[in-house]
Amino acid sequence: MNKNYTDDTLVNLQEEYDKTKIQEVINELEQELIGLTPVKTRIKEIAALLLIDRLRNQLNLVSGSPGLHMSFTGSPGTGKTTVAMKMADILYRLGYIKQGHLLTVTRDDLVGQYIGHTAPKTKEVLKQAMGGVLFIDEAYYLYKPDNERDYGAEAIEILLQVMENQRDDLVVIFAGYKEKMDKFYESNPGLSSRVTNHVDFPDYTAEELLKIAKLMLEEQQYKFASDADKVLLEYAERRMKQPHFANARSIRNALDRARMRQANRIFISGDRVLTKSDLVTIESEDILKSRLFSQEI
Repeated sequence: MNKNYTDDTLVNLQEEYDKTKIQEVINELEQELIGLTPVKTRIKEIAALLLIDRLRNQLNLVSGSPGLHMSFTGSPGTGKTTVAMKMADILYRLGYIKQGHLLTVTRDDLVGQYIGHTAPKTKEVLKQAMGGVLFIDEAYYLYKPDNERDYGAEAIEILLQVMENQRDDLVVIFAGYKEKMDKFYESNPGLSSRVTNHVDFPDYTAEELLKIAKLMLEEQQYKFASDADKVLLEYAERRMKQPHFANARSIRNALDRARMRQANRIFISGDRVLTKSDLVTIESEDILKSRLFSQEI
């Protein structure tokens, strides 16, 4: 039997906030991701909506179930997968999904090569994702209208049915470049109407990439020499103008090469007794021999 509540019935927002511990996830977002202020703001807005929806449910207030399916658009290496993991955690803590895991897939995981192959593949992926979040990277590759023998449309149709009929069991996040994703939604209006939360991930600035590089090195117990910061910053500024730039991913690749050059520099130096500083310091020359200074990609 439904209980009738008066307008002055109290609900404790702070208690609900503390109980779900979503602030822990938001703090992790702030600490682990450099920049991305619009993204962090959008995630907080979504979390606030879902928290208030929980309070409304406590008072039996009728409201449409909040749309949870999402679209993450932006260049590679801008943190889309990391934010999706945090979003899955928030949804789990607020009780909107049962397990809270994130399953990342691409077209190859969903679409078969011949008749009768796509449906079983797509349904198996959906089975694995149930209770959590399904993250479909470069989702626009699901739709290839120029190829009559392509089975991507079949995968999309199955996804649409599950997104509508089992929306309490699964959240789907579509991800990819913004322009391509916009065309993807234009070509699939049924899909577009089911995706209510759009989050755009901006490219990092060169200064943000330098901060990211320092965090990456710290995690691996390395550090820059005093003059290496400026060299890495110049590298980032040049790399951003080149093809195939992938933001933090490009910086990680550059640091991997710098570490290799550092190891080679130490090895061929002839020194056989080393200090800790020798082993943890990336010198400017380890970067100067890298990438755009030597025209590598």
